[in-house]
Amino acid sequence: MTKQGNFIVFEGIDGSGKSTQIQLLADRLRQKNISYYMTMEPTYSPIGSVVHQILAGRVKTDNRVLAALCAADRLDHLLNEIDGIAGKVSDGYTVLSDRYYFSSYAYQGVDMSMDWIIHTNEQSSAILKPTVNIFIDIDADTAMERIMKNRFHQELFEKKSRLQKVRENYLEAFEKLKNSENVLIVDGTKSMEEISEQIWTGVEKYFV
Repeated sequence: MTKQGNFIVFEGIDGSGKSTQIQLLADRLRQKNISYYMTMEPTYSPIGSVVHQILAGRVKTDNRVLAALCAADRLDHLLNEIDGIAGKVSDGYTVLSDRYYFSSYAYQGVDMSMDWIIHTNEQSSAILKPTVNIFIDIDADTAMERIMKNRFHQELFEKKSRLQKVRENYLEAFEKLKNSENVLIVDGTKSMEEISEQIWTGVEKYFV
């Protein structure tokens, strides 16, 4: 693979099958001998560790502080000398990330302005815009059904009304981003294989 890889971001509410689709895309890249690197946020940097504690409910703060901490953790993750996203992309890797702008705090920030969320992350997007933002869209009822089947407990934030609000936030955000970034919205209610095909067809045309 030549230098300068790709940066592919997956977003989606809980139950959308995002993790599965990241792995399926990684499998396709491996079969085509494309170097890839999978990463997740929040990280376990000092900032990321605080974010994890907040998300786990051990540290209390308001939504705007949490959003700012997530943006700072993302910037650190982007520029980290060893595992930084920007460095991996410049080395020719296709980086697969499970979030970039929104999902670190989407559940806690359901009532926050998407304009403010995007503004908070402008520094990161100025350094590296995703090759393509993939949103696996799924309705709240199906998401909740999947969550309850695959988890031993239901986190407090995983309620249908909140899932629906987060979905609406994503759609609003991607509507705002579509003129400046590549956005791919995928029907997450289809079979796992059909979703994987949609994603592969969509990302192929954006590969450098």
